[in-house]
Amino acid sequence: MPSDPAGRARRDPFDGAGAPGAVGRTPFGERLSAAMERLGPLCVGIDPHPALLASWGLADNAEGLRTFSQTVLEAVAPLAAAIKPQVALYERHGSAGLAALEELLASSADAGVLTIADAKRGDIGSTMAGYADAWLRDGSALAADSVTLSPYLGFESLRPALDLAAEAGRGVFVLALTSNPEGASVQHVGGAESVAKRIVQAAAAENLRYAGSMGSVGLVVGATVGTALVDLGIDLAAVKGPILAPGLGAQGATGADMRATFGDAYPLVLGTSSRGILAAGPSVAGLRAATVETLATLAL
Repeated sequence: MPSDPAGRARRDPFDGAGAPGAVGRTPFGERLSAAMERLGPLCVGIDPHPALLASWGLADNAEGLRTFSQTVLEAVAPLAAAIKPQVALYERHGSAGLAALEELLASSADAGVLTIADAKRGDIGSTMAGYADAWLRDGSALAADSVTLSPYLGFESLRPALDLAAEAGRGVFVLALTSNPEGASVQHVGGAESVAKRIVQAAAAENLRYAGSMGSVGLVVGATVGTALVDLGIDLAAVKGPILAPGLGAQGATGADMRATFGDAYPLVLGTSSRGILAAGPSVAGLRAATVETLATLAL
């Protein structure tokens, strides 16, 4: 098994189950929990914004995406529990951009790095089944270890993805409480029985099917939501699944802020930093230094 620069063994995201599609793959939640324990609770977002590509001296095209993505992966693979490519920034380049994303997902699997496809998919019936098939089915070129989902057509509309993820040993992260100002107009509705609280409760119920230390149905909760969890009476610790917390670094949240925000649920939290780390490129050394610095802020 290949080792990172510190001499630690690279982790296998399929945990001994062989190549993607192997029968008996360890559930995603258990694999992510092990990676967080071994490496720390950091997910690095791979967001190839046009301005970032330009600052790296790269063209805003598929080849620029490919160079950007593979460089970030090379830098953070020994350090981060997961990476999170922002799907929209690949889609904007059409089929060539999606090909670059497919290459990143394949390279990540080869390197033993867990992946979260930030696609935020959500629909009903056969359309939702199609999205699930694209992002979670063994053999799909876009299959990631997990995918972000939007539940705002009703949590149960996500059933095709929830069931396929469980069957394939993959995971999902369901949008629950985001920190954008507009989010409160939907997520906070209902007060003590808010939309966000009902999504959290539904995720907790879904994780009852998982017997390991961490379920495979995670939530997306912004690192900068402030007192919203307390205000809405939301108990994230009861979810027993991973909490993906974007907003670390450039968006203003610190490790101390996150410990205060998430309280007893902090051991479940996977802090996500994108621009705060990516701005340190294009050198691999610079990206690694920024990743190590960010990890240090997340330590308990």
